[in-house]
Amino acid sequence: MEGFDVAVVGGGPAGSSAAREAAKTENVVVFEKGVRREDRDGIGADSTDAAGFLDYWFEVADFDPEFLEEMPVLREIDRAEFIGPTVRTSMRDTGIDSWYDGFGVTFDRVATDDLLRERAEERGAEYRIGGTVRGVETRRTTDGFVHELTVAGGENVRADYLVLADGPSRRVTLPTLAQFGDTGVKDALNPAEANHIAYQEHRRFPDELFEDDVLRFWWGAIPGETAYPWYFPNDGNVARVGVTVPRDVAVDDGDAYALLNDDETAKPSEYVHRLLENEYPEYGLDDFPLVENRGKDGGVESYPISSASPIESPTRAGVLVTGGAMGTTSAFHEGGYHLAVRTGKIAGRVIAEDRVTEYNDDWREAVGDEVSRNVGLSRLVSGYTPDDWDTIIGHAKAALEGGWLKRLRHVPAILLLQRRYSRLRSDYVAVHEEEYEPGSVPMATK
Repeated sequence: MEGFDVAVVGGGPAGSSAAREAAKTENVVVFEKGVRREDRDGIGADSTDAAGFLDYWFEVADFDPEFLEEMPVLREIDRAEFIGPTVRTSMRDTGIDSWYDGFGVTFDRVATDDLLRERAEERGAEYRIGGTVRGVETRRTTDGFVHELTVAGGENVRADYLVLADGPSRRVTLPTLAQFGDTGVKDALNPAEANHIAYQEHRRFPDELFEDDVLRFWWGAIPGETAYPWYFPNDGNVARVGVTVPRDVAVDDGDAYALLNDDETAKPSEYVHRLLENEYPEYGLDDFPLVENRGKDGGVESYPISSASPIESPTRAGVLVTGGAMGTTSAFHEGGYHLAVRTGKIAGRVIAEDRVTEYNDDWREAVGDEVSRNVGLSRLVSGYTPDDWDTIIGHAKAALEGGWLKRLRHVPAILLLQRRYSRLRSDYVAVHEEEYEPGSVPMATK
């Protein structure tokens, strides 16, 4: 059986970031099951995301200006538009400090994942692409813990430290953490309950309709908690048009939603097509052809996305959960690349610096504000109707665009929203470290 200091499950942004940092001092192996994409040679990480960064997300991800020079940026973004059923507004400034002086960017997620992998490999991390981890068995030893990974089609591997970075699917994370007692992790992160489905199509827009400096989000157009369509400009005249929807949602008043014809929910693709028809009534779907050499399948892709509160890790057992696997991604803003990168970096660093038990404190210090914002916003808008979205966007419009008198009229409502939001974001951790029972796992046999 092979032995490594560190085994990382998942080669996406969290896993690669962890591998690069840990490889400063440790022997690291990364297992990535690998998926095929139209826009990648061979197989690699499951790189599916709308892939946009707001200004302060560079700070959250701990990316510096030098990394931005390497990053495959597609578009510099000037603003984000939030569109309700009858009200819309634009945001041109997040109001959060950052070294990046623009509003944000869209970028090539696939190429960025590959760049992070290359940087980890340059530091000495070994990647095994196509090596699916079937399970992890943790055992106690006289001086710590050891983790045995069962790998499909390959030799089992032992590691002193285990980084779980398998994203919102959590196929390895959930059974691995179940070894440490009945902590509620499964209830907190069960993909069947906690995840939405995100779906997007890469479509080429007519010259006169393509806007290269704006992100768009339509709120209250489809039913469901934090459910919305989006528009992300790419290179050329290509935009990613997509939608995030809950797995299951009941509809009481289908007529209230712009993209419903009745009380029945539609397939994600149907929402996208209706959006294009509604926004551009003088054009047909054929005027927005699919770009078939992108995405997973002929210009189309879908993937699970989390809308959960994060969990802490059983660090005393040498297990660190990162990124989407720990619940840091959010359906509210369509992803969590910045959080995946930062939590991965922190996991790798505490391993390299021999202070693993500080991981939970470190990630809360670094990304706690951002995670709690996401949790609070998701809880705040839970159950919103189209009218509610018009109301909240109207308040935002007054705050962002109106004169002082108009803003003054909205102050009471805005203060009430802020008070409720602050209360909802206050307890954002679903499972705390003290709930794990590392002593319950058996001793290793010689």
